[in-house]
This record gives sequence, C-alpha cells and structure tokens, in this order.
Amino acid sequence: MRGLMIQLQVVHALIVRETMTRFGEHRLGYLWAFIEPSLWIGMFAGMYMLVGRNVLPGMGVISFLSTGLVPFLLFRNEASKNQAAVSSNRNLLFYPRIRPLDLVFSRSILEFATSFSVFSVLMAGAGLLEGRLHFDNPLLIMVGLMLAAGLGIGVGMIFCALGIFSSAFDRIMSPLMRPMFWISGLFFSVDSLPPKIRDVILYNPLAHAIALVRGGCVTAYSYPYISVWYPGLWALTLVFIGLTLERVVRRRIQLS
Repeated sequence: MRGLMIQLQVVHALIVRETMTRFGEHRLGYLWAFIEPSLWIGMFAGMYMLVGRNVLPGMGVISFLSTGLVPFLLFRNEASKNQAAVSSNRNLLFYPRIRPLDLVFSRSILEFATSFSVFSVLMAGAGLLEGRLHFDNPLLIMVGLMLAAGLGIGVGMIFCALGIFSSAFDRIMSPLMRPMFWISGLFFSVDSLPPKIRDVILYNPLAHAIALVRGGCVTAYSYPYISVWYPGLWALTLVFIGLTLERVVRRRIQLS
C-alpha cells in the first residue's frame, strides 16, 4: 500500500511538472488549449454556413463540430504526447522511483483532463449560442471520450516503444493522423453516408468513439451499428501491445 501511495505521488508530481512545462512557458498558457479548437470550429462553422450545409436534427453546427473535433484532438494529443513521453523526459528516468509508464500515465491524465475541460467549455458556449444546453446521456459522452483517449494512449505507447529501436518511427505519427482527420466522422454523420462507404468508415474505431459522444448529446444519433465494444477492444489491444513492447525495451531505455 505504501508503495502504491508513493507511486501515486510520483505521478502527481509529474502531472504538475508537465502542466508547468507545457502551459507555463507561454503567455497564453492554458488558454491555448481552448483557443486551438475554437479556431478550428469557428473556421469550419463559417464554411458550413456559407454553403448552407445541414447537420443533425437537434444539434447546432457548433455542437456538431465540437463533438467531432474535441474527441479527435484528444486521440491525436494522447498519441503524440505519449509517443514522446520517454524521449523528452529521459533525464527523469535516472531517479529510481520514476519509470517509463509513470511518464505515460501522467501525460495521459493531463491530456484527458485538459480535453474534458475544453469540451465542457465549448459545449456550454455552444448551448448559449444555439439555445440548447442539455445532454441526453452524459455517461455515453464520457465513454466516448474515454475510448478516444484509450485509442490514443495505445497508439502513443506503441510508437514510444518502437521509437527506442529506431527514430524513423517518430516520423510516422504525423502522416498517420492526416487521413484519420478526414475518415473519423468529424465533419459528417456516419448515417449520412452511402451504405458501402459507411461500412468501410466503421472499421475505424475512432469513428465509433466520436459517434458515441454525439449520441450522448442527442439520443437520436445513437444508431444500432455504432458499438462501444469495437473501439473498446481496439483500445485494450493497443494498450496491451504497448505494455508488452514497454517490457521489451525497458532494459534498452535503462542502458541508454
């Protein structure tokens, strides 16, 4: 029990350090976490209004874009931050109480807390602008966000471990994220697609996570082919592979 408490204190200290490192060095600081998605949403909302494109019944444009963009950014940031968890904090591993997984846990918790705060503020703002401040199923929203985070953590852990073997893996993450931006349902509802295209898109577990978040906001968006278990199994599998690879490269990390 004492060892667990010490490890929790280590993770807490790393979260505080990561927060100061990431947000304390800039004048905008923590506000940038809110500004970036707001700029994206504002730009695409303007494009939607110009072309007169409709979104889901019962959901405004800002809400629709927020429920797509924030889960994607959560997935992307969890993956990219955890990919660099060891390489950017290698000097901390000289302390006997700090292990590579502690670096991953601290970044994962900070990223999820930040994204959840951003999502809450954006949806509150959207509710005030659109006249609808109500969530049909808050638990489903949380599940969708946690699944998006789990997928990102798993991807980040795998690439973090592979990066110990070769720096070439560090350059794969960005090209991987580009198609995910367009095929995960950020700007369209899965139900609006032709059946053949929809069946292909549903192989993407992140599309399920985003659809679950939207389904938590508007129950009418909950379709029978959207699954909790499919992205959940993907997340568990990716995290398991990441943990296995971490065990394989742990000795190499200690020697480098």
